[in-house]
Amino acid sequence: MIIQICVGSSCHLKGSADIVQLMQKAVEEGHLENEITLAGSFCTGRCNRIGVTIQVDDEIYTGVTRESFQAFWNENVLKKL
Repeated sequence: MIIQICVGSSCHLKGSADIVQLMQKAVEEGHLENEITLAGSFCTGRCNRIGVTIQVDDEIYTGVTRESFQAFWNENVLKKL
């Protein structure tokens, strides 16, 4: 699975650095280093007023925040592994 986290200017201002840290921690805690590749990306053109844009394989999700991260992780990453 390839997960790309937008680090473009808009997502950067909305907390992409926090999302990167949360994502790295979740991968490490789940011992998923061999199953998930994390990468940064620039704007996907799907900017949202709230949160960060993340692409999981071919699916794009918008509006991921620190508060919604765990639900996003459980639903869109763990369920697909």
